[in-house]
Amino acid sequence: QVDLVESGGASVQTGGSLRLSCEVSASNTRRYCMGWFRQTPGNEREGVGIIDKDGTTTYEDSVKGRFTISKGDDENTLYLQMNNLKPEDTAMYYCAADQARCGLSAQWYTYWGQGTQVTVSS
Repeated sequence: QVDLVESGGASVQTGGSLRLSCEVSASNTRRYCMGWFRQTPGNEREGVGIIDKDGTTTYEDSVKGRFTISKGDDENTLYLQMNNLKPEDTAMYYCAADQARCGLSAQWYTYWGQGTQVTVSS
């Protein structure tokens, strides 16, 4: 069982920055692929970026160069640093983990947090 708790969501203006955090309760987070996803009302949950078991990161095209995924030193916290935010980044952001599969497809993930809201105003 893996528990995930996100925090850090807020309302910011275009061009601003936020850092989202996800506290992970798991015995060894290196056993899991972990990622950030986002969802807006009426739309499917989409992958923002993931970090594989070996530390390799992959990002969705629209956030490349603006968003960065990282882990804390104890590897029990997952971060999403978001810079140069745009109104189209407005969404509920979720962190997720899975032991078996890794990628930007939300359907592959077993464990999910409750989400944190990011709102970017123009």
